[in-house]
Amino acid sequence: MRVRVAAVIPVLNEAGAIGPTVRGLSREVVDVIIVVDGGSSDGTEEEARRAGAEVIREERRGYGRACLTGAEQARREGAEVVLFLDGDGADATEEAGQIVGPVLRGDADFVLASRTLGSREPGSMGVHQILAGQLIGRMLGVLGGFRYSDMCAFRAIRLDRLMALGMREMSFGWNLEMQLRAAAAGLRVREVPLPYRRRIAGRSKVAGNLRGTLKAGSRIMLTLFRVSAELRRGARA
Repeated sequence: MRVRVAAVIPVLNEAGAIGPTVRGLSREVVDVIIVVDGGSSDGTEEEARRAGAEVIREERRGYGRACLTGAEQARREGAEVVLFLDGDGADATEEAGQIVGPVLRGDADFVLASRTLGSREPGSMGVHQILAGQLIGRMLGVLGGFRYSDMCAFRAIRLDRLMALGMREMSFGWNLEMQLRAAAAGLRVREVPLPYRRRIAGRSKVAGNLRGTLKAGSRIMLTLFRVSAELRRGARA
């Protein structure tokens, strides 16, 4: 019996980008596409539906909250594997099979795209993003036991493994918490170098301005310290 795969795309005002993102996902790779909208006012929801996605409106703000809401919906629809990605068109959706494939074959529990190891379109990532990813990767290697090269949102994981991680971070620290807990839980983790493009339309809520960058960066660091402390306490217990 074929394993059912759901793609979950959290969005907030991604009109002009969400349509091509949804259409770029092959239905030979994913069975259902769930767009979780955090309150867009620019027609994102309508564009996503026209492109063939199921849309859920999540009134509670937070990137992690949207991801968890989408994952819970995916489980209700019988999915066993969830593929997360952003709705800005920057992720190489045509390569989704490289992310989902190792999980479906049982070769890995958790697979992430690596922007820093793959080819990057000029202007797709700032130098501060690359350096931050490398720094966090080194710290995760010490704290979590797996040295990641990136915190890319483009990732696939078995739903039962995800739900067992006990995710609590409902903001921009969601991706980092998942990586820390996955390594600590002994999941088979794999990174796949993939191309990364500039966003198709709109402006990044994180990297597009200094305020967003500082807000996300501070939340990520708080998540790093909180989850690391929790994992150390759990190990001692």
